[in-house]
Amino acid sequence: MNRKKKIKETLKKKAKKANAKLHKSNKPRYISKAEREKLALAAEQSEQQTEEAKEVQRKEETQGQAQGE
Repeated sequence: MNRKKKIKETLKKKAKKANAKLHKSNKPRYISKAEREKLALAAEQSEQQTEEAKEVQRKEETQGQAQGE
């Protein structure tokens, strides 16, 4: 009786593990505090660069309009 129970348990465990692999978690990956800070800095820098690029475009447009007139 004990041997049958043991075999049954091991088969159940294997089935449970296989089933768990099929259903991946929807939980987002953990991001450490240091990584979050790096991402925030990178986002801030890219935002500044885009603002600077917009300013350059505006200056070029105003200069182009002034030359066209």
